[in-house]
Amino acid sequence: MKIALESPLQAEAVALVAELDAHQAALYPPESRHALDMAALAQANVLFAIARVEGKAMGCAALLVERGHAELKRLYVRPAHRGRGVARALLQFLEQQVAPRGCSLLKLETGTAQPDAIALYRSMGFVPCGRFGNYGVDPLSVFMEKLLMTPQSLRSCPQGAEPGHPQS
Repeated sequence: MKIALESPLQAEAVALVAELDAHQAALYPPESRHALDMAALAQANVLFAIARVEGKAMGCAALLVERGHAELKRLYVRPAHRGRGVARALLQFLEQQVAPRGCSLLKLETGTAQPDAIALYRSMGFVPCGRFGNYGVDPLSVFMEKLLMTPQSLRSCPQGAEPGHPQS
């Protein structure tokens, strides 16, 4: 598997995002879907990664990078490739990309109808958190965050704090 930052405007990326949108539409009403559109995915502050096997796109993920943190906005793996660690590899790849950009926190919003996604995020160190950004109250939303261990955060991490888990 090869993962790289690529343009979201290429045909394979557009197809992956369309598949994700169709999947989300089957799970949630329009008011509970908070995805970036294709134009927003092409902005300079968005990192868009594609995972490929033998040159064929099998999954994608996007991070909206803001001052000090990044938000996972898209994560999709084609059904035939699920259960093979593709989503985990995409997230790990993007984490490596944002740490040098000064991001010390990853955030995400997902939905209650996606227990496998929630389990993946928990297994990767994400913990529940409160609403953030412009999200409204929605009983179908689940908010999570993960502290990234950058060189700066390691120096400022409180004594005894477990990496990846902020102190309460």
